Order: sequence, then C-alpha cells, then structure tokens
Amino acid sequence: MNATVERFLQYLRLERNLSWRTVDLYRRDLDQWEDYMTAGGRPLHLASVTQGDMREWLMQRSSQGDCAGTLRHKLQALRALYRYLMRCGEMTVNPAAQVELAKLPKPLPKFVREKTVDEALDADIDQDDFTQVRDRLVVMLFYETGIRLSELIGLQDAAVDVNKCELKVRGKRDKDRIVPFGNELAQWVGRYRTLRQDIRPECGNLLVTSKGKPLYPSLVYHVVHDMLAGAGGSGKLSPHVLRHTFATVMLNNGAELNNVKELLGHESLAATQVYTHVTLSELKHNYELAHPRALKKGGLYGN
Repeated sequence: MNATVERFLQYLRLERNLSWRTVDLYRRDLDQWEDYMTAGGRPLHLASVTQGDMREWLMQRSSQGDCAGTLRHKLQALRALYRYLMRCGEMTVNPAAQVELAKLPKPLPKFVREKTVDEALDADIDQDDFTQVRDRLVVMLFYETGIRLSELIGLQDAAVDVNKCELKVRGKRDKDRIVPFGNELAQWVGRYRTLRQDIRPECGNLLVTSKGKPLYPSLVYHVVHDMLAGAGGSGKLSPHVLRHTFATVMLNNGAELNNVKELLGHESLAATQVYTHVTLSELKHNYELAHPRALKKGGLYGN
C-alpha cells in the first residue's frame, strides 16, 4: 500500500481513535482504489488524481455490483484521505469533495392495511373502563388526524372542539394547524372526557394516564402496537406508521395532495409526495390480485 495512505490509516487509528474494524473498512476501500489507479504498472501520485479518475473508479465499482451505500462509503474514504493531506499541508484542494455521493434509495413509508385498523377500532371494549376508552381514542386520533406522536402527547384539552369537529395542533417549529375529524371521533372524545372526570388530571392535556399525568412515548407505543397486533397486524406497528397510514388512506380515497400536506403539517410538498409512490404500489398490488391475466406468463404469438 502507498506509504501516505498507510500513514493516513495510522492517523485514523491512533489519533482519531477509530476502531480496528472501521480502519479496516477504510483500508479495504483504499486498497481497491489504489489497485485501480496503479493498474498496468502506473505509479500512484496522490496530488495528480482528478475528479474524473474518482468518478471512473466509482462507475467501475458500480458495474461490478456495488450498491449506492457501498459507493458512498468508498467516496467518503477518499474524501477523508484528502482532508488528511490538506491538514498535513500536502494538498491545497480536496478533489473528492466535488464528486457527488451516490443517492441512496428512499424506502417507502410503512403503513397498516385499512382492514387491520378497522378491526382494531371496531373490537368490543368496556366503555366504562377509562384505560380501554383512552387507548381506543389514542389509535383513533393517529389514524383519523395523522398527527405526530409529540403532537398527540402535547395535545391540549382546550384545543379539541367536538362541536366543530376540529383540533388545533402545535407542530414543528411551534406552528399551529387546524385538523378536522369525524363525528365518531367526537363521540369517543366525549365518552373519554366523562370518564376522565374521576381521574382529576394534573395538566391541561387531553390524554392522561390513569394517575392524571401526561402520556409518555413508550406508553403510547405499547398502546398502538398492542391494539394493532391484536387485530392481526404485523411488522412495525408504531404511531408513525399510523400517521403514514392516514396519509395513504386519504390519497387512496381521492384527497388532493396539497390538502394532505396541510393536514400532516409538512413544510414542503416533496415530503408528502412520497405517499403517492405508496398508493401506486398498492394500486399495482391490487391490480395483480384482481386481474385474471395480470400475472399470466408467456410472450407474443404464444411463445
């Protein structure tokens, strides 16, 4: 290995105190890079390496099957090497800094099927039991308004108007928004408030524990998970998944994208557009299940 690269790896281990495993990952990537740069007996001159050299190497690695995450790590190794050389005064510019990182594919948001949520919300409960009614209300609020976990925990009792069927949410960056809801949710809020009178809450929050204190994240996670799992749900069953489910259901049933953006409290439309990919994926899945020839194999003219 090039002596300067070896010195850089020693710097990572001894001065930056990185683990041996991390340093070995850097070594592997830089070994591959050096092999590429010295192919055919060429000498490696670090100062003469260009952005084009780096791009060509990354393209070759991509053609050999390296995924976007692996390519990002290799480029970051080069960036770190040249930052070190600049720190040592051996370089004045970092040629790797202007090479774009490979974009990682964004996973589609997880959501719960409508049937699962309906079964969870239609299950029989003791409507005189404070905890059971509160837990039902927690899931209904996530599913029917799309609010965030922090917004639900901080939701003030005075902010929920059952006559107008709307609530005021304090969202990110302390921005308020109005979110409408349906008559069924209004009725459950009324039932919950009746039972809550015996609790004597210690705060102004709508939702409280059986001791009158504000809800806390782990409790809400357990409530959501247990209710959805009890209805046959699988995979990740969290408050945020219910928020994704709200957005997906709205778009599947004809809501305008910009309206869903406002309901979710997103800053930009781009954050909401990801749900259109979810609805298209669901549409394709339903098509394949429903259409008799969707999965038929074979080619043209009977071939």
